[in-house]
Amino acid sequence: QVQLVESGGGLVEPGGSLRLSCAASGITFSDYAMGWFRQAPGKEREFVAVISGLGGSTGYSDSEKGRFTISRINVWNTVYLQMRNLAPEDTAIYYCAASSVVVVPTTLPDYTYWGQGTQVTVSS
Repeated sequence: QVQLVESGGGLVEPGGSLRLSCAASGITFSDYAMGWFRQAPGKEREFVAVISGLGGSTGYSDSEKGRFTISRINVWNTVYLQMRNLAPEDTAIYYCAASSVVVVPTTLPDYTYWGQGTQVTVSS
């Protein structure tokens, strides 16, 4: 049974930082690209960042480039999203997902497995 479990969300003030984690089980972790997506209230789920199975390639949405950093530690079956300089518009539920697509996938249909999400709220 595949499980992706996110953690690290919470309430943070504008300009603050958070690091999200996603622990995977039930898959050969290094065989999967891992992505982060987010969904704000009333909006569609959107791509945030992706990292290839061995960590050699990454991709980011334009709005997150420079503020967010995705990384992974395969021996721990964990992927991270370091978020800096957070703004209220970053408020959303953040999901991690696993994809067997070889290149760094950026669209929802490319992903097979999804976590339940972790809430990030940016507010003063």
